[in-house]
Amino acid sequence: MITLYGIKNCDTVKKARKWLENNGIQYQFHDFREDGMETVPLESWLEQFGWQEVLNRRSTSWRALSDEQKQGMDDKAALALALTTPTLIKRPVTVSGGTTLFGFKEAAFSQLI
Repeated sequence: MITLYGIKNCDTVKKARKWLENNGIQYQFHDFREDGMETVPLESWLEQFGWQEVLNRRSTSWRALSDEQKQGMDDKAALALALTTPTLIKRPVTVSGGTTLFGFKEAAFSQLI
């Protein structure tokens, strides 16, 4: 089963959901805001990929951080910030079996399925 993590009003998440639906692929959607962050494997993602891959450094949430927060960023700080501000997480996060993808690229989705 594929799990797609994100925020339902995010344009990139919408593209990923549409692609999955158009290709007849069943998935479970976990909205960071509505479903909460308690069951999101964020710590595992940070351990496996590092904060540079998990956080979206082009987002308005990232730009809203202070220079001190950005310069002192590490996996521990990223975990604390992303739990309180899930819009910092690169979206969507797609998990299928042992594979995790950040963002949406049609070619990568095609290989995942």
